[in-house]
Amino acid sequence: MRHPIGHGERHFSVRTGWLRAAVLGANDGIVSTASLIVGVASASSGRSAALVAGVAGLVAGALSMAAGEYVSVSSQADTERADLAKESAELRTSPLAEREELAAIYRRRGLDAALAQKVADELMAHNALEAHARDELGIIDAMTARPVQASLTSAASFSAGAGLPLLVVAIAPLGYILPSVTLASLLYLAVLGAIGAYAGGAKLLRPTLRVTFWGALAMLVTAGIGRLIGVSI
Repeated sequence: MRHPIGHGERHFSVRTGWLRAAVLGANDGIVSTASLIVGVASASSGRSAALVAGVAGLVAGALSMAAGEYVSVSSQADTERADLAKESAELRTSPLAEREELAAIYRRRGLDAALAQKVADELMAHNALEAHARDELGIIDAMTARPVQASLTSAASFSAGAGLPLLVVAIAPLGYILPSVTLASLLYLAVLGAIGAYAGGAKLLRPTLRVTFWGALAMLVTAGIGRLIGVSI
């Protein structure tokens, strides 16, 4: 059945850039901050020490995430710009070879020779660089690198994620900080995994279990280290 233009079909790949940064930031914020708090709480039962450690982890982690995302995505953007500049130069110096290259791509995708040549001619007449960027280089506008967007999204989502276990530290009874942070953080991670899967159009169970498992493992390890250090001190 053919769909009319504007039929409202949704595709989730356009969310890849910001969704990856948001899920990574929030997950890292919950796991790293909760693990830090759990480690400190295992060594000391004081609320102030856990709060100081958590706030320090939030600030340092948010700045680190922002810088790391900006640098890494900027490197991707630099590579894309370099490829586009090279392709643009080749289109100026060897337009016939580039036209044949594009036609060959369409032949490999299943078009017959005549139709492939016609499609290549039409697309190059419309926007040659765009056609080569999409079909030869795989650079699509919806998935191009956006360093500032990724940086701000990661920092904001990390801060939001890190704030959740900190809130639990602030309101949990003094003798129950460790179990409260652990259980609440696992719940947050499960919800985050489900939200990320839903936003990306995936099934909920596997992403939810994956996020929760690795968060539990991180907290278990840091709790053990904190307990060992607390006993030795």
